[in-house]
Amino acid sequence: MKKENLIIVILVILLVISNVFWSFSYSKLKIALKTQKAVSPPQFNEKVLNFLSLFIKKVLKAEKEVDFETRLKLENDVREIGDKEILDQWNKFVNSQTETEAQQNVKDLLELLVNKIKLK
Repeated sequence: MKKENLIIVILVILLVISNVFWSFSYSKLKIALKTQKAVSPPQFNEKVLNFLSLFIKKVLKAEKEVDFETRLKLENDVREIGDKEILDQWNKFVNSQTETEAQQNVKDLLELLVNKIKLK
């Protein structure tokens, strides 16, 4: 019976030590996370935000047809974002055959861009 009691005491001691270790580790990580959040404020996907802003100014608010230089700038900016999903939607918009299709594709592009702007 003594041997069983010794094993139980050893197991209890190991469990207590384990709990202390994990509690300490958890506290340390929690403090580090709070410090990191305090040091660096949330960041938005700046490239997507800049592209969206340019797109609104140069395409949606355009009084006349978008010139070649603007289209080239938009194309370069969308490629610089490096997001395949955005690039694919951009290509759908650019390659639209009808005005209705273009309107739907621009709505889809804008929705995608807004979703991508959310916190990184």
